[in-house]
Amino acid sequence: MTDVAGAREPSDYLKLRGREQWYVAQTLYHREKIAELHLRAQGFRPFFPQFRRTVRHARKLRQVVAPIFPGYIFVIFDTERDRWHSINGTVGVSRLLTALKRPVPVPGDVVQALIGAIDVSGCVVLGADLRVGQAVRVVAGPFAGGLGVLERLDGKKRVRVLLNIMGGQTPLMIDRAALAAA
Repeated sequence: MTDVAGAREPSDYLKLRGREQWYVAQTLYHREKIAELHLRAQGFRPFFPQFRRTVRHARKLRQVVAPIFPGYIFVIFDTERDRWHSINGTVGVSRLLTALKRPVPVPGDVVQALIGAIDVSGCVVLGADLRVGQAVRVVAGPFAGGLGVLERLDGKKRVRVLLNIMGGQTPLMIDRAALAAA
């Protein structure tokens, strides 16, 4: 499997080397792919995690690829070696997330977990490690942010969750991709 740019394996391409760390750049509205392209052109190694989700419009369901973190993209660099200030001037990038004028690193295991969940189509498969009885958090849809317990797995796409709403547990059928372990 090759990455978006072409010839390398994502596991090798997105592997940290030396003192490199993951950082987050905020992008302009719906400009994540353009920012990714221009960051690659500058020699940075960006990661724009996306997943497949089902959307309903005009009574029709269709699969679309959507960003997991809309408006944000991960970038690997070494603050001592790389010219990271140029990221703020990159086409599609609004700003690099910083504190006290220094970029704030993202815990590497968070990004590595996303990279490890990439399928053959290049999309991250969310919820692949869910088990019955596990505490879960809804990450997408009208109940986003809600906590509950996974009650039943129905095939590949749908699950039944007992969602904690107003002091009680309400059963809800939801797309498996809209859940994450809590």
